[in-house]
Amino acid sequence: MTFRLRQIEQTSDGREIVRVRNIDQSTLSLGRATDNDVNLPDLAIELHHADILRVDEAHIEIKAADTLGFGVDGNVTLFARVDCRTGAELRFGTFRITVSLDDDGAAVLTIHPCEETGIRSGNLDERRAFALTSVLPGKRMLAWLTASIVLLAFLAVPIISQQFHAVHPKSAIVGDASWSPGKLSLAHHALESRCEACHVKPFQSVRNETCRSCHKNAHDHAPPDRMDQARANPPLAELFLRTVAREFGREGPGGCVDCHNEHRGLAPMAMPQQKFCAECHGALRDKMADTRLGNAGDFGQLHPQFTPMIVTDPGTRALGRVSLDTNPRERSGLTFPHRVHLDPLGGVARMAASIGRGHGYGNRLECKDCHHPTEDRVRFQPVTMERDCEVCHSLAYDKVGGIFRKLHHGDVDQMIADLSAASPHQPVVTGRRRPGEYAPGGAYYSNFASPSGGGLVGRALSRDGICGECHTPVTRGGRLSVMPVTLVNRYMANGWFDHRAHRQTPCASCHAAAASTSSADVLLPKIAVCRTCHAGENAAGAKVPSGCAMCHRFHPPNVVPSRVGGV
Repeated sequence: MTFRLRQIEQTSDGREIVRVRNIDQSTLSLGRATDNDVNLPDLAIELHHADILRVDEAHIEIKAADTLGFGVDGNVTLFARVDCRTGAELRFGTFRITVSLDDDGAAVLTIHPCEETGIRSGNLDERRAFALTSVLPGKRMLAWLTASIVLLAFLAVPIISQQFHAVHPKSAIVGDASWSPGKLSLAHHALESRCEACHVKPFQSVRNETCRSCHKNAHDHAPPDRMDQARANPPLAELFLRTVAREFGREGPGGCVDCHNEHRGLAPMAMPQQKFCAECHGALRDKMADTRLGNAGDFGQLHPQFTPMIVTDPGTRALGRVSLDTNPRERSGLTFPHRVHLDPLGGVARMAASIGRGHGYGNRLECKDCHHPTEDRVRFQPVTMERDCEVCHSLAYDKVGGIFRKLHHGDVDQMIADLSAASPHQPVVTGRRRPGEYAPGGAYYSNFASPSGGGLVGRALSRDGICGECHTPVTRGGRLSVMPVTLVNRYMANGWFDHRAHRQTPCASCHAAAASTSSADVLLPKIAVCRTCHAGENAAGAKVPSGCAMCHRFHPPNVVPSRVGGV
C-alpha cells in the first residue's frame, strides 16, 4: 500500500512549489520531530503527534499519540476513519492536510501551510481559557521562583543552620542530609545523620586531622618528604585540577580521602586499586637511589623477590632481611631436621604408629601434628616442647617409686640443679620404650649415663646428650648452657598471608619440608611458586587476580617477630 505525499510550499514572490514523495508502507508517523514520515514544523504539534494507518484500498485511520488531538472537517477528535474516495480535510496546528485517492490506488495526502494562526488543532484558544496557564505566572517567572526556593531550602538553610551550630554546638543542623551523594560505608554508617562529624567546615574537604581524631593508630605510610619524592610528576591537566581542589580546602596528594572514598553505599570500603600503589612503587628505585625496596607495579610481572626477616645471630637474637634468591640460612639456635621427622619409612614414623591415635598420630608424622593453626586459622601457633615434642622426646631422668621425675624445659639452671641433686645410688633412666616402659633399646633412647670424667649435667648438655639433640651447647660465663632459641612467628611483617584461604592446598606444595635436612633451611616459597596461581590485578584465565592490597596495607602495623624459647 502506497501513500503519496504532496508538499505545497510558497516562494517569496507567491509562487507555489509542489514536492511529491511516495512512501510504500502501511503506517506513517506524523509530528514535529524530523524522524517522522510526515514532518510538520510547528510548536503546536507534538514531537510524535499521530499515526496514519492504511486500513484497505479506500480507507485510512488517524490516531493521536497523546491527548492533544487534531481537526477533521472542522471537528476536534483523537481518532478518525476517513474514506479516501470521498476525501476529508485534516488540521494539525497551522497545517491543513487534504485526503484523496489517486487513480493508481495511492492514498494522497496534500499538505498545505496555513497562515491563519488562529486555526489550530483542537481550538487552542478555547482550550487555553480552561487551562492553568491563564492564571499562573509566565514560565520565566516560575523558573526564577523555583530556583529561589531550591537555593533557599538546600543552600541557604543548611549554611545558616551550620553557622548557628558553630556558635551553639547543641543545636541540630537542618537540611544538610539533602547534600549527601549517597549512603556511608559499613564502617561509618553510624555517622549517617552527623555530617558535621567529618565535614567540620562548610565547603571544605574532610581533613586528615579529622580522620586521625578517631583513627589514632593510622600512621603515615612513609615520611611525607619521601612520599613526595617517590610520586610521579602529574600531567598538566591533573596538576590544574589539584590546584583548583586545593582552593576548596582539599589537601594535596597523600591525603586520607585519596584512598578512602565515602558515600558509595552500605558496603565495606573498597580497596585501593593497583595503579595507586604503582604510581610510586612502579619506578621507585629510579626516583630514589637510596631505597632498599625494589620496583613493584604488578605481582605477575613486576615485583621483587620475597625478603623475609630471619634470625642472623642466635647469640644476640639479631634479625635481618634476606632475599630468598640468595637461599639464606637461618640460625635459630635449634637443630631440627624436617626430613627425619617426615620420612614415612623412618624411625619417627614407627614411633608415631606405636604411640597410636591416642595422641592424635597416624601411621606417620604429618605437618599438622606439630603445626597447629590459630583460632582464626590464618596463621599457626608457636611450636612448644610440652605440647608438640615431649610426647616422643621425654625429659624423664629418674624414677622414685612409681613416679618419674622430669627436667624443666627452658630453665637450664633448674635442670642443672635437678641433675646435680640426683642420688648416685638411684638408677637414672637411660632410655624409653613406648608405651610406658623405659629401657635401653626402646623406640626412643636418651642416655643419661655419666661419661668418664663427667657428670649427669655434662652428659645432658653435650652434643650427644638429651639437650644436644635439639639445641646447640655453649658455655656462658664458664658454665654449660645452650644457645638461645629464637623462632620467628611472622617472617614477612609488611605482607599479609592467609593460610585459611589456602586450606585446600597441601603444605608440601609451598613448603619443601620433606627434603630439608637442617633447621637452617628457610622453608618459604619463592615468588615463582606464588605466581603459579596469582598474577596482577588484571589477571585473566586460571590466574587469581591479585592487586597490591591483597597482601599489603597502606598503614602496616608495627609487627615485632615473636621469640620463643628464652634459654
